[in-house]
Amino acid sequence: MSNSVHLDDIIISKRALNLSEDSSLDQMADALQKQQQGVWPLYADNAKGLEQVQVKTFHYAQCDVKVQFNPARIKSSAAKVDSKSISERKCFLCTDALPPQQKGIPFNDEYLILVNPYPIFPRHLTIPRLEHVPQLIEPYFRDMLELSRALETYTVFYNGPKCGASAPDHMHFQAGNKGFLPVETECSKLKATTNRKLFSNDHLEIFAVSDYLRKFIAIESGDITLLHTAFGWLHELLEQRQQEPEPMLNILSGYENGKWRVLVFPRDRHRPDQYFAEGDENILLSPASVDFGGVCITPQEKDFNKIKAADLADIFAQVSVNDSYFDELCAAYAKRMAE
Repeated sequence: MSNSVHLDDIIISKRALNLSEDSSLDQMADALQKQQQGVWPLYADNAKGLEQVQVKTFHYAQCDVKVQFNPARIKSSAAKVDSKSISERKCFLCTDALPPQQKGIPFNDEYLILVNPYPIFPRHLTIPRLEHVPQLIEPYFRDMLELSRALETYTVFYNGPKCGASAPDHMHFQAGNKGFLPVETECSKLKATTNRKLFSNDHLEIFAVSDYLRKFIAIESGDITLLHTAFGWLHELLEQRQQEPEPMLNILSGYENGKWRVLVFPRDRHRPDQYFAEGDENILLSPASVDFGGVCITPQEKDFNKIKAADLADIFAQVSVNDSYFDELCAAYAKRMAE
């Protein structure tokens, strides 16, 4: 593992977190965030700042979308993720680049659970692999499921290398406390009312949602191997349209009552026209998993004040796949699952 020479200085024990040896990963993650607030001023200030963030909600026919004014997120929203910029900066997720105050919890000897120093959620984690490898979901999707099960009070999410990841050169997940994203509560209603059921048996259910500002495919199962296989087939179909470096997508994963629910949002674009526009037309909003989950982040107050429901609808329409492709994808996926 690269950078492992620094790991002993970063890992924090259950004893140091004032926890018993039988404490869960959830409890450790919560204790880590409290510990970090006490020793790391940057994180403490930004976590405290969440209490003052402004939020407004737009109501649509099928969903609610919240907009959060969070100035600390400017570093992520405005991140330069082109190859030249990435090659010229030091990877901030490698262990030898972490601030000395930052501590973490190991997971499966392959990941390090860290607090996100620029939080969106009241409980917000960043979970990089210990080795410096590119941001690609296919080799590590099962890890995402295992993380979801171990962090049961969190939603684990993945941003593709061209879909909101500010470190596309270093494989990582993030996690935030459950119930924060509107899609989490809206999904069950959508499942009950949608007529886009793609597959269903006693062990696996798959349905698609399109009339929701953005489009997604949901995969539910209590069997990790079945779910992993079903996702792999979807990934193969998405690859037929986009291949480099992987199909554009965002993923949310949660585990509850012995079952996973994974939401896959296929993407068409990284950033909308408004992101690059000048003058009054500019809106610095770079959608990633949290935005697709129903909480859009505006790091600039001017954007928070002026953004309207129609702007959000237009932004999601630009970065989501179009109707005809989504219909074709759903039909092909249903056929593949039926074989």
